[in-house]
Amino acid sequence: MTPEELKLWKNYKENGCKSSREKLIIKYTRFVKLVAGKMAMNLPDNIERDDLISYGMIGLIDAVEKFSLDKNVKFETYASLRIRGAIFDELRALDWAPRSLRQGMKKLEKVMEKLSSELGRTPNDDEIAKEMNISLADLYKLYNNTKASLLLSLDEEYDDNEGTSTRRDYVKDDENNSPQTQLESEELKTMLSTALEELSEREKLVVTLYYYEELTLKEIAQILGVTDSRVSQLHTKAILRLRGKLGKMRE
Repeated sequence: MTPEELKLWKNYKENGCKSSREKLIIKYTRFVKLVAGKMAMNLPDNIERDDLISYGMIGLIDAVEKFSLDKNVKFETYASLRIRGAIFDELRALDWAPRSLRQGMKKLEKVMEKLSSELGRTPNDDEIAKEMNISLADLYKLYNNTKASLLLSLDEEYDDNEGTSTRRDYVKDDENNSPQTQLESEELKTMLSTALEELSEREKLVVTLYYYEELTLKEIAQILGVTDSRVSQLHTKAILRLRGKLGKMRE
């Protein structure tokens, strides 16, 4: 954090300076655009990027108001979850994903996990299509439609031993640092690491480049020498397999 940024934060947090608050919001608006732009790549064309930015601004304002300088965390890291969360909330309110699509995604997830267990390796598209009794063209269409729904998977409700909760309940919150929460976080990291190791080499590469190196799908396609749509399919398959593995591990 630069001295100028620190001064703005102190003026707002210690003195309640409204002008500093507005300057902070304006300063980090570019970050909202980055987050919204990344999410837009996995959403249908009828959802406008500008709408995502508007939704994200709600999360940014919430992050600015709740951020504490005492926390040993970068503001961008803290704000990212709240920006994405605000966008998720608005997308869920739109309820654009039909029930049939959600059912198809769950079936695809289960089939991929079933074939992986039976074959001892990552199933190819022909094997997945055959197991689902659909054509390759229909499978690719399902991949394309599914990628958008995966963005909302943190908010998908499921039953656990303590009642109904959502996957976002297991995302770290700086306001909840109890020993139990920290233990669950470490267990989740271990589970995720194990699940990642079971992906194919190409799927792992796509996940690494997209989430860790923060490359776009187009940039990844250029590195792999394939089309954008193929990278999108690999990304969708990887996330579905991770969801299946994590769900099985939780059980």
